[in-house]
Amino acid sequence: MLTYIKAFAAGFLSTLVFHQGLFGLFYLAGLVPRAPFNMTAVPPLGVPSIISLSFFGGLWGIIIWRLISSHTGAKHWFRSLIFGAIGPSAVALLIVFPLKGVEVSLIMIPFALILNGAWGIGVSLFMKFFK
Repeated sequence: MLTYIKAFAAGFLSTLVFHQGLFGLFYLAGLVPRAPFNMTAVPPLGVPSIISLSFFGGLWGIIIWRLISSHTGAKHWFRSLIFGAIGPSAVALLIVFPLKGVEVSLIMIPFALILNGAWGIGVSLFMKFFK
């Protein structure tokens, strides 16, 4: 049970540090139109968007950790990158954005993969730190 709590915390924190940190760099470079750490309230609970995103990052952290924790070395880090990039990106682009009425364009795909790949590496880094 403690491992799941750590994995949730790793996913939550990785969202704040790695995902939003890289998103901030993209924003500063003029590559994305909106700033990171969106504080707009989202339904149904009215929590800030960044908290909602981080919560789901925590849930993904549990899933990703189950997929990568048994591997070591380069294979572990490669899986962190690949599973982090593909899983959350696919769900966001194919399910979440359409449900929210956000039009998905082809240019969003590489950004999603890069952001979520960095997030996946961050999950592993935080899990290493928690041990």
